[in-house]
Amino acid sequence: MNTYTAVIKQEDDWWIGWIVEVPGVNCQEPTRDELLETLSITLAEALAFENTNLERG
Repeated sequence: MNTYTAVIKQEDDWWIGWIVEVPGVNCQEPTRDELLETLSITLAEALAFENTNLERG
């Protein structure tokens, strides 16, 4: 299992965050909990997409 670094911060009324090791995985949500959930889902989808491309290549 790999470890990934999530950077999260609050900007006005929004929470924003991204995964350092995976470009393109960034999200914005109204609550911290929603942001963490969305980042987790988005990271999983990005990794699944990458694995699919590696299998085809």
